[in-house]
Amino acid sequence: MDTPFPFEPVLVFGIMAIMLLVGMTLRARIKFFQNFLIPSCFIGGTIGLILISTGLIDVSVDLLETFAYHLFIISFISLSLTAGIKRNADDSFKSLIRGPLWIGLVSGVVMAMQGIVGGLIVFFLNATGFNLNPLFGFLSPLGFTQGPGQALSVGKVWEEFGFANAATLGLSFAVFGFAFAFFVGVPLVNWGIRKGYAAQTPRALPLEILRGIMQKDTKREAAGELTTHSGNIDTLAFHAALVGLVYILTYLLVLAIGKFISVEVAKSLWAFFFFFAVVIALLVKALIGRIGIDYLLDAGVQKRITGWAVDFLIVATIMAIQLVIIWAYIVPILLIGLVSGIFTTLVVFYLGRRTWGYSLERMMGMYGIATGTATTGLLLLRIADPEFETPVALELGIQAIFASPFVLSYMLLMHAPLWWGWSVQAVLAVYAGAMILSFVLLKLFRLIGPRRF
Repeated sequence: MDTPFPFEPVLVFGIMAIMLLVGMTLRARIKFFQNFLIPSCFIGGTIGLILISTGLIDVSVDLLETFAYHLFIISFISLSLTAGIKRNADDSFKSLIRGPLWIGLVSGVVMAMQGIVGGLIVFFLNATGFNLNPLFGFLSPLGFTQGPGQALSVGKVWEEFGFANAATLGLSFAVFGFAFAFFVGVPLVNWGIRKGYAAQTPRALPLEILRGIMQKDTKREAAGELTTHSGNIDTLAFHAALVGLVYILTYLLVLAIGKFISVEVAKSLWAFFFFFAVVIALLVKALIGRIGIDYLLDAGVQKRITGWAVDFLIVATIMAIQLVIIWAYIVPILLIGLVSGIFTTLVVFYLGRRTWGYSLERMMGMYGIATGTATTGLLLLRIADPEFETPVALELGIQAIFASPFVLSYMLLMHAPLWWGWSVQAVLAVYAGAMILSFVLLKLFRLIGPRRF
């Protein structure tokens, strides 16, 4: 039957919503998911992937990838528009600098290491008869440290350069990273708690954290405050409109820049859309403050938009994975994923045990970032610090300031073979130098020392 309007995008969104609700229900009822704190979006996305792969539902993979890409950008814009983070009175300036700097420098070590591991494994596999794209190994740090959104966006750009199925392959490494976060990270933090390494000596996690929903009689946290009158414009609509404004400005900027550079580099700009979006969002927020209407921004409401985007982003990215393609590359995916995950665990464990304080908390927050997203880091941190009484939660919120130079530099290096004709070996050599430099800076700034446990 013909419909008066295109329904497919909304139907795909509805299916993602159903999967999210299914994941939420299963998390609330099944102990296995509670024990490993598997979020509803991961559960729902996995179920959706199974239903698509078995033919029980028919969903456009292209639309899922489109949703994931735009939700990824929305989450970064919303995060950048969020009002300033409130700090506790006992959070010293020194702590607010040292902690995020440690996370940023460790990200510099870990992401370079993941790229080196992936690149070397691809080099040796190709020497034994495989015919993998030389960039294949660089999907590992994109999936592990940068998360599904960035793996997808860069993968789609690389497909334009002839790297077939790069987006799906990148998503597979993102899922691999989440698996390490939940099935290695959760037991690891519980081990640290049992050994007495947690600063707050947390009790058993409350039911609302385990089940993922608030209990009937539990005191509820406010989602945000109204800053506009609903008779004029709803507060949520106002904050969403700001996200839309930044999106349009970023789109126009990227189009304009593309007219003054080569076609190859212009194509790659869409993989860096998130970076331009963050810059524009920060400028818009600064302008709002300059003209004196920053009181209209509410951090609580903006966080809800960010959280909404991330939840649906993860559902979409997992559902967009095409298992037929994954099976065709199962050997390199398993080999690179397992080795990257193991090395990431060892490196973060080594460096985390040598921080100056809150070692378990910082280690687990960093491990979540290195295997998923900042949200994953907060999830692991919350096991050791349920009430976020340590300064580590705040450090995770502002660590991107110190991690961004490494992230952006490493992403530029990944594109060097496409833009400037670099060999993969040259990129790996620069990665090795950057990894060593990051470690030296950790020592120079006295951010690592003797073992704490």
